[in-house]
Amino acid sequence: MFERIQGWWNSTSSSSETSVATKETSPKAVTNPLNPQGLKPCCACPETKSARDECFLKNSTGDADEKCHELVQKHLACMRSYGFNI
Repeated sequence: MFERIQGWWNSTSSSSETSVATKETSPKAVTNPLNPQGLKPCCACPETKSARDECFLKNSTGDADEKCHELVQKHLACMRSYGFNI
């Protein structure tokens, strides 16, 4: 086991060889036309997300589903407008 790990540090290949191999094998980045900025789901639609979260925090568990339904639907619509399948 230790021989294998030492082999990683004592490797004779240069860093330029490694980076070339990595560049050739990595897939090309595909941009979503609905999300050209490349936003992650956690960062998309901050206005509807914060309104939805605030509603769930203010209401009890049983009431939140009913009272926050419209805000949840608005957030889902916003997320789908960026191309996220949720």
